[in-house]
Amino acid sequence: MQAQLILIIYILAVNLLGFFIMGIDKQKARKRTFRIPEATLFTIAIIGGSIGSIIGMHLFRHKTRHWYFLFGMPAILLIQIILVLFLVLGPIDISFF
Repeated sequence: MQAQLILIIYILAVNLLGFFIMGIDKQKARKRTFRIPEATLFTIAIIGGSIGSIIGMHLFRHKTRHWYFLFGMPAILLIQIILVLFLVLGPIDISFF
């Protein structure tokens, strides 16, 4: 039970981070100040913050003109969903084909 709670807190925290960092970077872009590197934005998504990053990207209208964000963030989320399903359900038997 303790591990599940820690995992839930981690996922919430990293998604909030992804959400807020998109907003912060958008604000910095408007002010033309030092920006958050794109590699950092993708890293946060890869370590579990893809949902928050996608929501922030669309809510703040940030990086939505860049194809690698528009397609990359959902691709990261899809891979994460597949990995979680694989971990929870185990390998799928497709021997009936």
